[in-house]
Amino acid sequence: MVGVEHLTSAEAAKRRALRRMKLVAAGFLAAATLIYLATSWLGGPDWAGYVRAAAEAGMVGALADWFAVTALFRRPLGLPIPHTAIIPARKDALGASLGDFVGVNFLSERVVRDKLRRAEVTRKVGGWLACRDNAERVTAELATVARGAVAILRDEDVQAVLEQAVVRRLVAVAWGPPLGKLLGQVLTDGAHHKLVDLVCDRVYEWIRDNHATVLRVVSDRAPSWSPRFVDSLVADKVYTEVLGFTWAVKTETSHPMRLALDRFLAEFADDLQHDQVTMDRAEQVKQQVLAHPEVRKLTGSVWTTAKRMLLEAADDPASELRGRVSDGIASFGRRLAEDGSLRDKLDRWLENAAAYVVGTYRAEITTLITDTIERWDAEETSRKVELQVGRDLQFIRINGTVVGALAGLVIYACSQMLF
Repeated sequence: MVGVEHLTSAEAAKRRALRRMKLVAAGFLAAATLIYLATSWLGGPDWAGYVRAAAEAGMVGALADWFAVTALFRRPLGLPIPHTAIIPARKDALGASLGDFVGVNFLSERVVRDKLRRAEVTRKVGGWLACRDNAERVTAELATVARGAVAILRDEDVQAVLEQAVVRRLVAVAWGPPLGKLLGQVLTDGAHHKLVDLVCDRVYEWIRDNHATVLRVVSDRAPSWSPRFVDSLVADKVYTEVLGFTWAVKTETSHPMRLALDRFLAEFADDLQHDQVTMDRAEQVKQQVLAHPEVRKLTGSVWTTAKRMLLEAADDPASELRGRVSDGIASFGRRLAEDGSLRDKLDRWLENAAAYVVGTYRAEITTLITDTIERWDAEETSRKVELQVGRDLQFIRINGTVVGALAGLVIYACSQMLF
């Protein structure tokens, strides 16, 4: 068993109020007792009998209600009277009953749905988020959470996760068919033509701007016995033909070279999807690429760079990231406040989620009540409960004194009239 916490300042004030009310209730009993003794010993006129009867009944009522109230928390006068000290004796049973009561009456699906529906949570949240200051406050809290999450992550763990989630997934998936499908779609859409145009432009410009280089390459490969002027004529002729060829490929969209390239790419795309030899070669290339040290280094550098950028953006209130997040939150809040269909959708989702939680975990939630009460000390629990409700219970004693006195007065008056 563990004791309940020491009294707080609020509980100390309640204890003082409880003591005052006990004195008031005891004062009513004392007044009734004094009146009864005075009218009994001193005698007096006929009306004194009415007062004595009222005082006597008031005493009985006060004592009965004192016994009832006291029996809730302790044994009256310390006597082992049955069915007294109810709270200390039946603490666990009362805790179980309280847990069942809360579960049935407060954690039912119908009650939770009705409460959420009347609370209009999404409308209020939307209006709150639409305010720019509130959106920035939420963003600041998210930045704090992000910094904390990034801080506790170890780089080597993230590296392992990235390798597990990215590299190994790439290894497990064959590259040939998806690349072939992608290439085929590119060819169908004609998106590759701009790349071909760019390559043709660059090749033509290089040939045009490197006349001497082309001549030297051709001359270097001429026979040693060939006269130099003949080599120059041949090289110049070759240059002219190459330049004309590249110009034709550059300017004619239906040039045989372009058409041949399209056929080659189409066949290659088909082979990547259906030809086993080509697919096997694609897998070999994939293994070589992924096994390259620079690729593994790139995986680690991705997290390092992302971590640094995230921390810098989270620490800077004026960063682009935080600004965009704030704008997004405020925009979502405005939409939530103005779009009734969106609110209805989110309200239904919230109601269903809450209903699922209380329906599935009601027993676990109410166990929090019963287990907590079971750990409390019985006597201390009784004192704590009395501290919370004891002041109000003292009115029962006061009312018992007053009602008893009135009842005694009526009974005495009726008996005098009848007998």
